[in-house]
Amino acid sequence: MSDELILASGSKIRATILQNAGLKFRVQTSRVDEDSLKDAMRHEGMSPRDQADYLAQMKSEKVSSQTPGLVIGADQMMSLDGKGFDKPKSREEAFERLKEFSGKTHYLECAAVISQNGEAVWRYLARPKLTMRELSDSFINEYLDQIGEAAYESVGAYQLEGLGVQLFSEIEGDYFSILGVPLLQILTYLRDRGVISK
Repeated sequence: MSDELILASGSKIRATILQNAGLKFRVQTSRVDEDSLKDAMRHEGMSPRDQADYLAQMKSEKVSSQTPGLVIGADQMMSLDGKGFDKPKSREEAFERLKEFSGKTHYLECAAVISQNGEAVWRYLARPKLTMRELSDSFINEYLDQIGEAAYESVGAYQLEGLGVQLFSEIEGDYFSILGVPLLQILTYLRDRGVISK
């Protein structure tokens, strides 16, 4: 059986995190219709946590059913008061998102699933807790001016590894999970499987 690593995600930050950790892998996107799946899951009343887990599994298993190896699928949902949020699609939406989250605590539901031969063999769910400080309209506008289209690349319109750190007053949870992939737990699993050195 092949232990080749495959990342079933087009996310630049996830690929960068895995590369920086020294993992050898290739990217093969799943082409899962996430919007339709999210609509169906929300219609059924699934929690943001379960939505993230299901999407990570779908991506991982779809690619794994097409190619040998260990396929890493990941997904992240932002949750405020039990409601899930998607990436903003415009500056106006990004502004409203930051305004709505200003002064409040939200969660990032981060899920990772590793599949082999079309079936999930490992999964991990993380739930970082983030509190935004009170943000003025002028600060939000200045922030969005500076980050530009990067505001549309994450559900919260922020990249914690960059200027987005200025939005927060308190953060609890694993840094890599906040960025979208529970790296430490993935590395532990790969060591246990003998894929990487102990």
